Amino acid sequence: MSEPADIATLSFEQALAELEQIVARLESGQAPLEASIAMYERGAALKAHCETRLEAARLRVEKIVVGAGGAQGSEPAEFT
Repeated sequence: MSEPADIATLSFEQALAELEQIVARLESGQAPLEASIAMYERGAALKAHCETRLEAARLRVEKIVVGAGGAQGSEPAEFT
């Protein structure tokens, strides 16, 4: 089994797909306890990463500058 990717480098879609796989494995009940705990921890980190990415997208959409002719551009969201 390959080393899991650093969560910070994952796109929203990649993180969500991995989170869905983890949920499916945990729901199956087939993983040993220690592996389940490790998967749960990674899943929690993936969930937080997805929430951060979604919030960033929401902020970016809110910063779209709308003029008389419609959307004129956007301002990137700032992250701290």
